[in-house]
Amino acid sequence: MKKWNGLVYVVFCVGIFLHADTKNGEKLFKTYCWGCHHQTAEAFGPSFRTIANKRSRGEIMAQIADPEHTYKQLGYKRNSMPAFDDLSAADLQALTNYIYSFKDKK
Repeated sequence: MKKWNGLVYVVFCVGIFLHADTKNGEKLFKTYCWGCHHQTAEAFGPSFRTIANKRSRGEIMAQIADPEHTYKQLGYKRNSMPAFDDLSAADLQALTNYIYSFKDKK
């Protein structure tokens, strides 16, 4: 639990200081996520719209960075998402921003 809390804090701090553009996020999506997730339709994994409407940016980043240690806290019964250890902090922020761009406007 301490490891997860520390990870969320680090990811949150990185998110505050980095500004990534959605074009890079879209490129990362096509590289890493397309096989299981789609922008607005449910696939093997939830759509980005569903994720953005249900999760905070910090939760999204934590799930991408360390799914093995976050899936239970996020309410999933099992983890089928691989870890993406090769993503930089800037890449993680860009991908999160891209996912969040599908959040419904209120």
